[in-house]
Amino acid sequence: MEDQKKDRCVLFLDSGIGGIPYFRHFHQRNPDQSIAYLADRLHFPYGGRDRNELGEILAVLVERIVQNLNPRIIVLACNSATIAALHRLREHFPSIPFVGTVPAVKPAALASKTRKVGVLGTELTVRESYIRELSAQHGKCEILGIAAPELVQFVENRFDSASDEERRQKVQGYLDRFRAGGVDALVLGCTHFLFLLEDFQKEAMPDITVFESVHGISRRVESLLQAEFKELTGQPDGKNEAPRTPNRLFLTGREAPEASWMLWAERLNCKLSLLEET
Repeated sequence: MEDQKKDRCVLFLDSGIGGIPYFRHFHQRNPDQSIAYLADRLHFPYGGRDRNELGEILAVLVERIVQNLNPRIIVLACNSATIAALHRLREHFPSIPFVGTVPAVKPAALASKTRKVGVLGTELTVRESYIRELSAQHGKCEILGIAAPELVQFVENRFDSASDEERRQKVQGYLDRFRAGGVDALVLGCTHFLFLLEDFQKEAMPDITVFESVHGISRRVESLLQAEFKELTGQPDGKNEAPRTPNRLFLTGREAPEASWMLWAERLNCKLSLLEET
């Protein structure tokens, strides 16, 4: 039973490719841990949906995930999903630890000298009061939120084929708006935007610092795994000694995977499958 629990996967969930940087970072740090990625392409994108609607979608989806995959931990590798459904999912599935990707407003607010923090996110993330509540708790900065649904689509559909100049122009247009608002700390509040992290960091210099949450999420998952290991064995730390299953990439929907997803499966060294209907 203990070995079976150790071999259960850590699952990263997003509507598209946005959570892949989190998946990659965690895998690099924990190569012996079984992990899986699920892209809910059936409901992409999440960010334009109403909070209650998205909460319903995720409750049904997680029920399917639990029945089919029985994951050890679920990472909501999507800011919109985290804001809309994290508390609800924790209540509905109390036996599974959930880790949310919260916009990194806290470190940005604490670092800002102008007391103006920019948040680039989806419509849902920018619309909800959550990011402003975070600011009130950690530094009381003014929040300038800009929704960028077209940038989500750009990353999902054109990132691979876009030129360096096209990516630079996309990034620069948003940075110009934040600079005009006096922002000196910028939070990438949508996981899709991490694909453009280096572009944002380069173009933001020297007056704007860019904040993201990848490292913090990996550390949080690791701490949960260590706590579970201690509970199971009585030892303070340890590695997964059970045979590790191959990494897997799952898609929702009944249609055959698009070529782009077959390419991602190859890049991530994952077995590609459709999530079974229940």
